[in-house]
Amino acid sequence: MVKRKTSKEILAEAFREVAAKKNIDRITVQDIVNNCGYSPATFYRNFSDKYDLIAWDHTRSVAEIMGRISDSYSWKQTLADGANWFFSEREYLANLFSHTSGHDSFIRYMTEINFDALKKHIVTVSGKENLTAKEELLIRAYCLGTVCLTCEWILGKHDATPEEIADLYESSLPEPLKQYLIRKQR
Repeated sequence: MVKRKTSKEILAEAFREVAAKKNIDRITVQDIVNNCGYSPATFYRNFSDKYDLIAWDHTRSVAEIMGRISDSYSWKQTLADGANWFFSEREYLANLFSHTSGHDSFIRYMTEINFDALKKHIVTVSGKENLTAKEELLIRAYCLGTVCLTCEWILGKHDATPEEIADLYESSLPEPLKQYLIRKQR
């Protein structure tokens, strides 16, 4: 069976194509729908505005990467995949950060996505029903720091390879969280 793209996926692709040629703050809903043959009504059935589309598009991509964490898929590999994905998307993301209020929105959305994925994984691995307030704050601080640094890296403020970024993120993991994310070598 052939998987067909959803309207949301088609609209996101249309937006990305327009964003490759135009500053994001100047893109209109009409530009997006003209690029894929949809009507504005179809756009608004799926998204409240272009920022909602941007958030949905990045949320699904990052959530898919974060969702890979498992016994057979290491934290380090998850970090490397994330860094490589951000590196491949850096031109689009730099346009997003530089030409919208998207920088702050991106930090909020990505922090929440990462927080939710890490919390879920740690709850599962630990066998706990709930994490302590301190554990949740450590997860939030870690996610906020890594997301902010990722934004700076995308904007060219730090010269590092995706592998160096992934190594930095692994080594900066708070000590109390390492037991849940970094497997001991046997």
